[in-house]
Amino acid sequence: MVQIERFEVEQWMDTYETAAKYNIAETCCASVSVNDLISFAAQSGAPSISPLDLFTPATPQTYGEIRGLTSLRTNLANLYNSRSNHPLKPEQILITPGAIAANFLVLYSLVGPGDHVVVQHPTYQQLYSVPRSVGADVSLWGMKEGEKGWELDVEELKGLIKENTKVIVLNTPNNPTGSILSKELLTEVISIASSHNPQITILCDEVYRPLFHSVDLMSVPQSIVNIGPSYPNIIVTGSLSKAYSLAGIRVGWLASRSSELIEQCASARDYTNISVSIVDQQVAAFALSPMCVHGLLHRNMGLARKNLAILTGYVEKWIVRDWAEWKKPVAGTTAFIRFMRDGTPVQAVEFCKRLQEETGVMFLPGDRGFGDKDGQKFDGFVRIGYVPDTKVLEEGLAVCHKWMMKNWNNLPLVEA
Repeated sequence: MVQIERFEVEQWMDTYETAAKYNIAETCCASVSVNDLISFAAQSGAPSISPLDLFTPATPQTYGEIRGLTSLRTNLANLYNSRSNHPLKPEQILITPGAIAANFLVLYSLVGPGDHVVVQHPTYQQLYSVPRSVGADVSLWGMKEGEKGWELDVEELKGLIKENTKVIVLNTPNNPTGSILSKELLTEVISIASSHNPQITILCDEVYRPLFHSVDLMSVPQSIVNIGPSYPNIIVTGSLSKAYSLAGIRVGWLASRSSELIEQCASARDYTNISVSIVDQQVAAFALSPMCVHGLLHRNMGLARKNLAILTGYVEKWIVRDWAEWKKPVAGTTAFIRFMRDGTPVQAVEFCKRLQEETGVMFLPGDRGFGDKDGQKFDGFVRIGYVPDTKVLEEGLAVCHKWMMKNWNNLPLVEA
């Protein structure tokens, strides 16, 4: 029997988000509607269109193109190819119902009993719990807080590699820290994977790409699939949920230059879902079209920058009181903040429960969502999603700060 670990982040979200008045645990950019997408297209000078131009009511709702709409995969390929001299082809992309399905498909297809997987940590729990569930040995490659933010040590990775290492799993921009992996580090990881015998596949969850809102333009790394175009054993995953504000249409993808890897995943996919809704894919194709995608990303980059400045203002107040410390995020939608009193971490679960019960403000406890028995515990850490509607963030943080001023000295601390 497959041993499935409790998915702590999703269980917490399922339990608390519908009752939250101020959901500041959400990791998607504030959601948009189809009408919003049409407005972005109109602002680009595109001809006037209506929702019925995207999905005609008379169209029979068949399975559609099994591997994904050609128009959608073409638009995705164009996004990957915008800064690459090695074009990715539409047939090298497989559409899935969200990035969570893409990640599962890759791991389910490639990993089994007797295999070893190295996973960057902290990260989305799925990326290490799924390999464990199918009988693989998992080593967590822990990020550390350095002068420049959350960092990985390549020498540590070399020490984790074993003869049976099958996959290295990365996540950039990272959930929950909001950090990124540099081109130099990604290049070193590719070198390690390609020199191993047998070669190691790299899976990189890029679901928060391209939300590099606080990174100098010259420092924005390409997708790892373009950094190592000569090394085919790389798979990247993404979705419309986070950076593109369209979680409700359930469209994600995986992409690889290896036809063998694509075929392995496509074969396993037959057992999980035949295809993705053609209505969802039509909306996705429109959102990622040249007439729409630039306006959508411009909106979300601006929202992320504005909201991060608001969050920073509050964190600085908490730092002055010795209540918090952080490494400021530079990409994505999440911040990972350690809360403490007198130098000792607070009990994050109790903090988050009481805060929501008494104010309606929802955070996610980092120890519950990202701590692991084989890795770091993240005592006192809380993940905040700072790219909802600005009003939600402003009001929620104001309410939170007022509550903290009154209740901070009563919160329980982590026992040594």
